[in-house]
Amino acid sequence: MTAVRTTPAAADEPAVPILQVEDLAVSFGDTVAVESASFQIHQGETVALVGESGSGKSVTALSLLQLLPHSNQRGSIRILGEEITKAPPRRLQQIRGAVVSMVFQEPMTSLNPLHTVGKQIVESLMLHAGLGRSASRTRALELLDRVGLARASARLNDYPHQLSGGERQRVMIAMALANQPKLLIADEPTTALDATIQKQILALLSDLRRDLDMAMLLITHDLGIVRHSADRLYVMQAGRIVEAGSSTEVFSHPRHPYTRRLIEAEPTGTAPRFDRTDEPVLRANHLSAGYAIGKGWFGKRRVQHAVKDVTLAVRPGETVGIVGESGSGKSTLGFALLRLIGSTGEIYFSDRPLHAIRSSELKRLRRRMQVVFQDPYGSLSPRMTVRAIIEEGLRVHERGLSTREREARVAQVLADVRLDPATMDRYPNEFSGGQRQRIAIARALILRPDLLVLDEPTSALDMTVQAQIVDLLRDLQTRHRLAYLFISHDLKVVRALANRIIVMRSGTVVEQGSVEQIFERPQTPYTRELIAAAL
Repeated sequence: MTAVRTTPAAADEPAVPILQVEDLAVSFGDTVAVESASFQIHQGETVALVGESGSGKSVTALSLLQLLPHSNQRGSIRILGEEITKAPPRRLQQIRGAVVSMVFQEPMTSLNPLHTVGKQIVESLMLHAGLGRSASRTRALELLDRVGLARASARLNDYPHQLSGGERQRVMIAMALANQPKLLIADEPTTALDATIQKQILALLSDLRRDLDMAMLLITHDLGIVRHSADRLYVMQAGRIVEAGSSTEVFSHPRHPYTRRLIEAEPTGTAPRFDRTDEPVLRANHLSAGYAIGKGWFGKRRVQHAVKDVTLAVRPGETVGIVGESGSGKSTLGFALLRLIGSTGEIYFSDRPLHAIRSSELKRLRRRMQVVFQDPYGSLSPRMTVRAIIEEGLRVHERGLSTREREARVAQVLADVRLDPATMDRYPNEFSGGQRQRIAIARALILRPDLLVLDEPTSALDMTVQAQIVDLLRDLQTRHRLAYLFISHDLKVVRALANRIIVMRSGTVVEQGSVEQIFERPQTPYTRELIAAAL
């Protein structure tokens, strides 16, 4: 076995890269995921691998630790000079965590939901560092303090579901740093996080890289992150590296058309105009909503208020943006307005009192108010064709339509969202993320609603696809005078789509006003913090 050199190179000898990849190719059967990829990372630097979904970034990252057992792989991967592509499983186990660690995109899929976070860090330390249980627990607490987890000693006994997204990501970083690796691979570490939390996590990773003098490979589709975080970057498209250079060089003088398209891919434009004299499609007065938790005295359950005393109105052709961090009550507000959860206060839909009508009457009104969820893959049944998914609402609300009439309606709405009607008999897994979101929008539009509640509809999409969806939503709104309630933590998207913005924090409205007022003259420190983190 080739020995790994960890001592510094002589003054006249070039330093051995932490990671050196040459002509890496990865395929799954006949599908080529990565082709002829070559790059290297030196001690103390941050290198970014960027590109859209399907470009091969994550496959490349997983290959570096040989975590794709069912793939065909060619080329060379050397870690501190040691070739690992043919390394035995025992050696790979020694390298993983101790020399190279990885932070994954979604911590909830990486953390065991049945064990406390403390137990999971302790087990990692006992396995890789050979520490006893007591010493491992002490070290786990030090790590959680190091990554800035508030009240770390109390959180050791928490389960993953008891932590916020940002807190779970800090736990994942603590686990990755447990054995002081030479290289940290961060695969989309901030994609699902709010802008303020993104900024905190990126600052944390940067501080840790500098303090520990380790190297970092940052995998991301967000070039805004790369601009401020990476020393060098490699741009991937369709499995190939199409451009490489320093961050300053690539952003100042991008050579490849794909790189230029990524840099320019931000939602732009402004919301369509609407008639402010129109009567609101939806309005709410002093709306509050919450969840029953635990038990109080005499067996009564306590209510945790997620939305408190919110008043709003949305008119035809208008977009009201609801913004705030995770846990601010944005999504709960949307569900309460649609009467999907219980609430107090008044809700009027076209002057019909939703808060007071019977369920049979509410069912008839539901066709006029629809919702588009954040994750298009999770909200579309994988066992149903696109045709069946979209026409389902017609089968419930317009039972008199013939098969041919339903097919014509499905074909029309697919064309409206710029999808080929000929694809209606395919399944969701045969479409990209952006195409699946278009299918979800088509499903909502098939009943010709007056109101769409859009709950984080672009957060899981690449920047180029985000811009396309924003353009699509504006076009649909102009043609059909749709009212949108747009829920998001991405202020760049909200700025391009909304007429008015409501800023929420801890269930309450802290500020509201026109887009120009919120972005140019924010009144509260919290709003200023959100804008500074996002722009």
